[in-house]
Amino acid sequence: MILRGFKIISQITQIELIAKGRQIRERRRLIKVHGKGKWRKLKGLATIELPDGRIRIAEIHWYEAHGYGKKKIKIKRLLT
Repeated sequence: MILRGFKIISQITQIELIAKGRQIRERRRLIKVHGKGKWRKLKGLATIELPDGRIRIAEIHWYEAHGYGKKKIKIKRLLT
């Protein structure tokens, strides 16, 4: 489930590493768009506000590398 326009309103907790380096499928695109770095794919839980105003807890996934911050944040599952 990918939703655009949501807002993260709490800190991300229970952060886990999913993949790093060559294990990341989108690594070429990340390097092309953002630049070289030690890219990692991570997941965690956060409270989010949906475009319609509802507040939910969701599992989110994103990519990050040192100096680039979080990129391509997406909702994978709404938990509550």
